[in-house]
Amino acid sequence: MENKRRLLVLCVVAVTMTGCAEMPRQQRNTAIGATAGAVAGSILTDGDPLATLGGAAIGGVIGYKTTPTRHH
Repeated sequence: MENKRRLLVLCVVAVTMTGCAEMPRQQRNTAIGATAGAVAGSILTDGDPLATLGGAAIGGVIGYKTTPTRHH
């Protein structure tokens, strides 16, 4: 069962990264951070939904805040 969960997580991450190709850099990094945070929260707590959501929120904020903005 654990291997199926890991495979599912890897597939979700791969699909998410593919969908980010056309996004502006800050949005893409926010989505990547949220995905990575959700995966980390889920893995570290054996799938606790609150930890998964919390990891996604924290990862998204980190991805957003660490991306420099371009001023034209």
